[in-house]
Amino acid sequence: MAFKSFITIAALIATHSPVTSSFTTNPQSKNGSPTPTSSRRRITTTFMATTTEPETEPTTTPPTSDEETLNPRLSGLANMLDDGTRKSHSLAQNTAFVSGFFKGLGTREAYCTLLTSLYFVYTAMEESFDASELSAVKSLDDAELRRVAALETDMDYFYGREWRGTIAMSGNTKRYVQRVREVAKEKPYLLVAHQYTRYLGDLFGGRMMGGMAKRSLSLDEGKGVAFYTFDDIPNATEFITDWYTRLNDLDLTDVQKEEIIEEANLVFDLNIGILEDLEGSPLRAVWTLTINTLKDKLGLGSS
Repeated sequence: MAFKSFITIAALIATHSPVTSSFTTNPQSKNGSPTPTSSRRRITTTFMATTTEPETEPTTTPPTSDEETLNPRLSGLANMLDDGTRKSHSLAQNTAFVSGFFKGLGTREAYCTLLTSLYFVYTAMEESFDASELSAVKSLDDAELRRVAALETDMDYFYGREWRGTIAMSGNTKRYVQRVREVAKEKPYLLVAHQYTRYLGDLFGGRMMGGMAKRSLSLDEGKGVAFYTFDDIPNATEFITDWYTRLNDLDLTDVQKEEIIEEANLVFDLNIGILEDLEGSPLRAVWTLTINTLKDKLGLGSS
């Protein structure tokens, strides 16, 4: 608990804002204040949409139809996914995820290993989306969210132009890629879980994560963080609201929806796996991040 608290404090220092307030879509009540139900649905900013803080059961009345229209996360498959993934994740899993990400910021080598794993995973995902003819997959496959080209830009920066013949998958990355290929072939509607878990997580936490990577690793301005940059999405809140609306409109059976929730939880574990492959100290990353951020604030520059 103390370690997780320390990581959270470092994130707050690095981003100048609460870690639970990034890109929320909070409907307003008639008196202009956020509704109790919407205010508790805030994403804890790691790099996945499903990493959320424990919460107590609400004691207020269910959201009205007007509130659900303003915030599609309060109904349908969007609500089912948010609740179904939140409740299944233990404190140990969430802590492993957060500390694993900071391990990836400990050194450039660890960060490059993370980017390499993500490159293989997103290549498998996006090739599967291209090959799929399923309307559910196509309707959520926005060009603005695709990450392979951004990852290639980051790989060029760290490895040079000839990196494609030099990289290899770790064991857990191979397991992740195999799962993507498997569902694409056998149950392509489960790709929706991969879109939800990875792409929305990237968009929710991208600005924060890119800033932390820059400070922790002392990267050149605008370099090495293309993966976390979404220049083609000027208003993330509006984009996410629209994406969730389309998610709720998918023509899926109740059984398929439950399978998608199960798959989203598996994706969470698969991502913990690729983080476990990283070598490095999360404490070192947090310390470097904190010191460099304080130096920036004092006008001393990062070292």
